[in-house]
Amino acid sequence: MVRAERGLCDVVVETGPVRAVVVPGTGDRLTPCTGDWVAVRPATAAVPATVVEVLERRTAVVRSTASRDSQGQVLAANVDTVAVTVSLADPLKLGRIERMLALAWESGATPVVVLTKADRSTDAASAASEVAEVAPGVEVLVTSAATGEGMDALAADLSGTVVLLGPSGAGKSTLGNRLLGENRLATGAVRDSDGKGRHTTAWRELLPLPHGGVLLDTPGLRGVGLHDADEGLDQTFAEITELARDCRFADCAHTTEPGCAVLAAIDDGHLTRRRLDSYHRLQRENAHAASRTDARLRAELERPKKHGARLRRAIKQSPNFKA
Repeated sequence: MVRAERGLCDVVVETGPVRAVVVPGTGDRLTPCTGDWVAVRPATAAVPATVVEVLERRTAVVRSTASRDSQGQVLAANVDTVAVTVSLADPLKLGRIERMLALAWESGATPVVVLTKADRSTDAASAASEVAEVAPGVEVLVTSAATGEGMDALAADLSGTVVLLGPSGAGKSTLGNRLLGENRLATGAVRDSDGKGRHTTAWRELLPLPHGGVLLDTPGLRGVGLHDADEGLDQTFAEITELARDCRFADCAHTTEPGCAVLAAIDDGHLTRRRLDSYHRLQRENAHAASRTDARLRAELERPKKHGARLRRAIKQSPNFKA
């Protein structure tokens, strides 16, 4: 499937492109997404071509949604490379990069961090070094679609189906046009006040790349919630995962426990407090997302809150309590 929007999708079949209708609850209740392989019932005189089955996905970029009973929203399916785009025209937000990398690793695809707009950075090399420290095992490429810097290296590093992920204003569409060799994707200006851009991409669409493979541009992401991303977090914070193996306790939370190898690494300067705080924050978010559909886990997360509430009530009811 090369494009999907509002109950319709464009599918390439043996005879060429076809516009097909998407029926809610298709197949095993997966909603078709750009990049999916689907089974299509041919059109008749009375009924248009219809998607009747979504085949099993090889990889999938999935984020959590605001719905309490959500199973996650698929942003892209069957991708090989996730290009996390980060603008060098704005201050780096390392926490957001870590979040996007967790999403990318969890998908099963290979992540790459693409630093865009190098021509508007005062020290792109320093920024790349800073990003590399929070992206273990990930290629970090410095590019400028305006000057062509790094574009050959980027084209050589991308393979298969490539999805561009990042916020509005990160330069995804401009980068995509440079990779495509033509202006196929709409671009827009970025506000000077906050560095944010408008959503110039309104849908996800597969486009063939001249050097081989296909490109999947996505609308800018305002929010990226984690969904069942345990493995993605382990790979994003690989150095913490490795250090944790030397902790005294197997269930060490890396907060105040004695014999914690992670806290020891902070004390000796091998790990930053910011990095550990980000790890804890994303772990809590991931656990909360999982609890939406797991009653037992939800009860475990709520237990400390209920205990705290009972303790506060007991204190207030004490005859020695003074407001």
